[in-house]
Amino acid sequence: MSHFTTLQTTIKNIEALHIACRELGLELVQEGQARGYQGHTVYGDYVIKCKGPYDVVLNKQQDGQYALVTDWYQGHVAKEIGDSGGRLLQTYGVVLATMEARKLGYTVSRQSMPDGSVKVVLTQAASGGGGGLK
Repeated sequence: MSHFTTLQTTIKNIEALHIACRELGLELVQEGQARGYQGHTVYGDYVIKCKGPYDVVLNKQQDGQYALVTDWYQGHVAKEIGDSGGRLLQTYGVVLATMEARKLGYTVSRQSMPDGSVKVVLTQAASGGGGGLK
């Protein structure tokens, strides 16, 4: 028998989450039902619509962070967002770091490493007139 499980996260920025989902080929929708085993559903503030038979719900907690709620049965969700949401959380972290670095005037590039990690390189823009943030 399967059930929905809650995973505490450090997700706070929905814009960064939206971008991360898009990079993973997933859709993030506001307020909806997530599909689970044998037609069970759970409502969420946000829902990551997965390609497989189950979805992921994000509900805002009292501390302002969002918890992930999903049915991990048979690995359907893990195929799309990684074991325990690792791929989603990694992509979210990279997107959030990129957003913050760009606000500070850095140019950001990233490179996927053979071990699955992501190398993020920040370059300080040369000072001296003109320009602005891109």
